[in-house]
Amino acid sequence: MSSSCPTVIHLTPAQLAKRWCVTERTLERWRRLGIGPAYIRLPGRVRYRLEDVEAYERRYLCCSTSQRVHPPEVVRA
Repeated sequence: MSSSCPTVIHLTPAQLAKRWCVTERTLERWRRLGIGPAYIRLPGRVRYRLEDVEAYERRYLCCSTSQRVHPPEVVRA
């Protein structure tokens, strides 16, 4: 019996850190500051949907060094 549900791929913080060459601690800080791709918080773990990671990467894709990229604003208390 085949399933009609689409397969959703999730990345662990370690996998995303490796993909982006940053530390897991950096990803943790970004989550706290509201920076980075959307994530899922499950009991005791964090996961990133691959489709959200790829959408975030597309949003920051540059075609030249003269093209400015404006990161999302960070609200500071």
